[in-house]
Amino acid sequence: MALAGQYTCPMHPDVVTEAPADCPLCGMALEPMTVNRDALTDDTELRDMSRRFWTSLPLSAAVFVMAMGELIPGFAIRQWLGAGLHGWLQALLSVPVLFWCGSIVLGRGWASIKNRAPNMWTLIAIGTLAAFGFSLTVLIAPELFPAAMQGAHGPPLYFEAAVVITSLVLLGQVLELRARGQTSLALLGLLDLAPADARVVHDDGREEAIALDAVVRGQSLRIRPGEKVPVDGEVIEGYSSIDESMLTGEPAPQEKQVGDAVAGGTVNQSGSLIIRADHVGSDTLLARIIGMVASAQRSRAPIQRLADVIAGWFVPIVIAAAVIAFALWMVFGPEPRLSYAMVAAISVLIIACPCALGLATPMSVMVGVGRGARDGVLIRDAEVLETFASVDTLVCDKTGTLTAGRPVLESVDSLGNISEDELLGLAASIEVASEHPLAGAFDEAARERSVVLQSVERFDAVSGQGVHGRVGGREIALGNEALLETCDIALADDRSRAEQLRAGGATVVWIAVDGGLAGLCAISDPIKPTTPSALAALRGSGIDVVMATGDNAATAAAVARDLGVERVHADLLPGDKLALVRELQSAGRIVAMAGDGINDAPALAQANVGIAMGTGTDIAMESAAVTLVSGDLGGVVKAFRLSRLTMRNIRQNLFFAFAYNTLGVPIAAGALYPWLGFLLSPMIAAAAMSLSSVSVIGNALRLRRVDISRDR
Repeated sequence: MALAGQYTCPMHPDVVTEAPADCPLCGMALEPMTVNRDALTDDTELRDMSRRFWTSLPLSAAVFVMAMGELIPGFAIRQWLGAGLHGWLQALLSVPVLFWCGSIVLGRGWASIKNRAPNMWTLIAIGTLAAFGFSLTVLIAPELFPAAMQGAHGPPLYFEAAVVITSLVLLGQVLELRARGQTSLALLGLLDLAPADARVVHDDGREEAIALDAVVRGQSLRIRPGEKVPVDGEVIEGYSSIDESMLTGEPAPQEKQVGDAVAGGTVNQSGSLIIRADHVGSDTLLARIIGMVASAQRSRAPIQRLADVIAGWFVPIVIAAAVIAFALWMVFGPEPRLSYAMVAAISVLIIACPCALGLATPMSVMVGVGRGARDGVLIRDAEVLETFASVDTLVCDKTGTLTAGRPVLESVDSLGNISEDELLGLAASIEVASEHPLAGAFDEAARERSVVLQSVERFDAVSGQGVHGRVGGREIALGNEALLETCDIALADDRSRAEQLRAGGATVVWIAVDGGLAGLCAISDPIKPTTPSALAALRGSGIDVVMATGDNAATAAAVARDLGVERVHADLLPGDKLALVRELQSAGRIVAMAGDGINDAPALAQANVGIAMGTGTDIAMESAAVTLVSGDLGGVVKAFRLSRLTMRNIRQNLFFAFAYNTLGVPIAAGALYPWLGFLLSPMIAAAAMSLSSVSVIGNALRLRRVDISRDR
């Protein structure tokens, strides 16, 4: 079944076509870039390769039995058929195996030569055609070969080598395609999170089940107990607990009430909810997660460049080695020299196929990225996995990263004639338009006190300082001391009260009305329960933790003291955080930056690895290379462990591939013959070549089962 969209190569993501084709660099069939169930479950290539293998198997077995039958006592098939018919029957059975079942092998080999991109298919095609061509020449013109090769039945035939090699290569491809298909399980699992339909609640109260694709923004949707949330939205009626573990990896259900956000793919547990659909289709968090995982699986780690460079030189070197082996056997080998030389040259070509080398990195990346997605660790590209393993410094924002990011308004102190409720109403009204994590504290406090909010005019947010605008005809400025200084508003003797609040870990927000100081608010943001253990695990792994916050120094120091963080940078603007990251990098540090707000975006982009909390802003997530869906700092620990495990897996795969080829080529060339009288058969070489690829794939698939919540 043809699938619409673009197609790309898992090992060469830069290769993109508009229609199905083979990669001109490695010969693999291109895979669809469209992330949907049809694309992920399409097994056309596997079915085609399986059909070719099962067709070749009996034919290859027949040729093999005919060629090796004389080794079986009493099985004199050559005498029964006669020497001429015996040889031509082998040729006849070999043709469909080589030129139909193996046409994909020969086609990819020819494409590699035509595109000047030698690869594994180059070697296989040359090896099998050499064996077939040599044997066919023996049948047509046996007189061309020296007397030493004639023997009792004429020169030897190698049809069995050509067909058995082809069948073994096809078997290897079948096993490889099946294993590669398992790397799609992570994406299929994410696709399964979304329900097939949604229950829309019409204005007249009537409910109707519609397809998920038909949901539009603004519709009211009913989620009954046990049902999956269809899209991202906000609870507008009801109360329940939501199981978000499928997206975040965290098992504890989250309570949801009116005003709380819910994500598509999560499961409603006990109560009935009605939500307003805010993000549908490709805009949902689940859809974005799927897109990020798919994109990361197609990306390449820098270490892959080493494998590409080696593979680029490897094929010409192998061909040269095969020629040298042929020449050495022709000069120094025993009779029949030509026969030994052909076996050695073909064995070298087959056993040295760099397929395991090409698979070593992309297979580990695909499985590793999928493994991270299962625990809510979304990795943008493969380079991040490699870089993260070398990180030695983590710069953390405070609010929403180390702390819960759901601040609570503790107190409102009026410094003038305006009442506390009126101050709260002004503050909550202007913060409605703000995306800052502290804004929610004002809104929640206003709702609890039944304070009526007013419309805002001329709203403006000053990054790292606060907001100002016009509410009810009054000019309001709400933020830190830097904002008030910018507005030329004196704090006079009111700093002492602020310092008392900060010493207790509260964040102080000043309120100015019509150019004069009107009051201050104390907002507390509790530390996330998992933050202390996460920081301890990071420090135990040799990572230095630095706090960088726009909050006041006293408040930051109180939080740092509770967490055991020794290096604290407070009162930072976005540019200051960016400068801090650059300063650390200039000192030779490999820096990861974790944050969740707009003010963190520049530093996230500058860091070697930017880590965005999934509970933060879209801008932060777009600037980061890693997104933690749960917004939990424990995800940083998981990402770090995953990167180390993935890089270890890649190095193991590269070692297997290099060691295999380093040992295999000399043995195939006949290095053991002088001592053991042993010359590797091309068929054994083909089996070993296929098994090397399967071993690399099997090692990569181990990453699916690793526990990244524990150190290893």
